[in-house]
Amino acid sequence: MSELAGKQAPPFELAGSDGKSHALREYAGKTVIIYFYPRDNTPGCTKEACGFRDLMPQLERKGVILLGVSKDSMKSHDAFIRDFGLPFVLLSDPDARMMEDYGAYGEKVMYGKKSMGVIRSTVIVGPDGKVVKHWPKVARAEAHPAEVLDFVREMVKG
Repeated sequence: MSELAGKQAPPFELAGSDGKSHALREYAGKTVIIYFYPRDNTPGCTKEACGFRDLMPQLERKGVILLGVSKDSMKSHDAFIRDFGLPFVLLSDPDARMMEDYGAYGEKVMYGKKSMGVIRSTVIVGPDGKVVKHWPKVARAEAHPAEVLDFVREMVKG
């Protein structure tokens, strides 16, 4: 998948952990962070989710919406949210269609073995629906939320 920055964000509509359907068009005029992660309740994903949780007040002050996306079921998402007090919506993409559109699903190498799976990555979609920033491969899950916040601070001054 090529770099998404500067391109129109691919449309999506997925079920959310809040019991509602979420579509990109609903967020027109807002800045949306969409982070893709492999699996609920795994060490790296938990560190990343908790990092975003801890930074939520600062993201909210900047008027930013945060959505997490994985292939996990709503039941799994509900437990993940409850266990770690996550204050943001998690979307379920069981067929990985949205993830494929965003370059967050494909071939990856783990421990020297190639496999197909979710690629930890993040996009920030601007108020105009264009991708402002794309992290196509996040290497350090625990450090990533702070990186995203730093970018948002630069982007949304004041």
